[in-house]
Amino acid sequence: MTSISTAESGSDADLARRRAVLIVLCLVQFMLNLDDNVVSVALPTVRDDLGFTTAGLAWVVNGYILAFGGFLLLFGRVADLLGRRRVFLGGVALFGVASVLCGLAQEPWQLVAGRFIQGTGAAMASPAALALLTLLYPGAGERAKAIGIWGATAAVGATSGLVISGALTGFASWRWVFLINVPVVVVASVLLPRWVAESRSGRRTRVDVAGAALITGAPVLLVYGLLRVSETGWGEVGSTMAMIGAVLLAVAFVVVERRTDEPLVPLSFLACRPRAVAGGATLLFSAAFYAMAFLLMLHLQTVLGYGPFTAGLAYLPFGAGILIGMWLSSRAVNRLGERAALVTGLLVSAAGLVLMSGIDGLDSYASGVLPALLVTSIGCGMSLPALAVTALTGTTEDDAGIGSAVFSSVQQLGGALGLAILVTLASRRGDSIDARQAATQAFSYALTIAAALVGLAAVLIATMLRTRSTRSPYEPDRTER
Repeated sequence: MTSISTAESGSDADLARRRAVLIVLCLVQFMLNLDDNVVSVALPTVRDDLGFTTAGLAWVVNGYILAFGGFLLLFGRVADLLGRRRVFLGGVALFGVASVLCGLAQEPWQLVAGRFIQGTGAAMASPAALALLTLLYPGAGERAKAIGIWGATAAVGATSGLVISGALTGFASWRWVFLINVPVVVVASVLLPRWVAESRSGRRTRVDVAGAALITGAPVLLVYGLLRVSETGWGEVGSTMAMIGAVLLAVAFVVVERRTDEPLVPLSFLACRPRAVAGGATLLFSAAFYAMAFLLMLHLQTVLGYGPFTAGLAYLPFGAGILIGMWLSSRAVNRLGERAALVTGLLVSAAGLVLMSGIDGLDSYASGVLPALLVTSIGCGMSLPALAVTALTGTTEDDAGIGSAVFSSVQQLGGALGLAILVTLASRRGDSIDARQAATQAFSYALTIAAALVGLAAVLIATMLRTRSTRSPYEPDRTER
């Protein structure tokens, strides 16, 4: 079977092969987004099986999102330079090997290491897949449709991961949460080289490895320091040194990006006020919601007594609420304007988190969990599209890729930091003699802080974001730079 090139005609055979490639790319993207959330339901079982502490357990989630968010920009550049197909297949293979390591882990450090490697593989494969898809469908209409299908698959993977994780953990073993990835890796590795030709940028650019190492190392050290505080308390030498080191690496990153000819993130790109404000709001928003997902899954199973499969099913309305919120988002923008609609969505999210903070062992699902999930998710769905569009304000064909990667990286790194901060605060808060009551106190406190973070994001948007026009969040903007 011959490979597809971007110059081929739209014959029936070519169209069939392109559809096959789209299916394979969507399958891989489904897998990558599945693993962003799939471990959440299995966390209590993993903790009991391998002997994790609560702070240590946070690394099972953070290892993946730190590596994914930290290396996303780097491997987007590497794919253009070395070849998109090559980097994609390398990332898929690395992800598959890491999945096996996670599934066979016998010690906590082995699972955490595997999750870091998984995140690195995802950072290689995801931007390369989108680049392949873009080249495969050069026409504007067909490209929009293909990317829409690809994005919808990612959303389905993120939502269904909780149910799949619950089923595998409840009826088989948490290890299958990772081992289920292997068939997808094999299919992609065998079929894609037969259908897609290699492609790379004709422009030879320098890869900013130093910038990537610094922007990944800073949050890793900060997360390590924060999670260590949850176990040792404030003022311990190791945690203090880690957080100081994180600040130094962040400063070094700014210095390196100013001096290099081909920076990973051009600082001038962030000088646009709407993008900077949206980036700050996205950081706060992601910090709250990644921590919420982690803490809620522990709360449902530890305090409310749900089994893994039941906990996964209980979370499904969250996905439905996001879809409703996205439907409301464009209508709210048209009626209220971009800034007012975004502030409204963030405040609805904050209200949902406040409701969620009140869930305890006496609440039924219908009266406690479900209303909080729906309110929170509708606000989330209202906020996400407008945040994304605002974060890409003023981008052109030359820097839209950088803008998308920066937005994704801010989401991932913000989530890792938020998870570390809120887990640390929760672990230091629960002081009741009764274990269930202490867990409820810690959960309520952490979710209240999460609501405050989202409220702060709303204040940031309301006071700092200036817009000159009212438009749908799905239309491009060329306002204030």
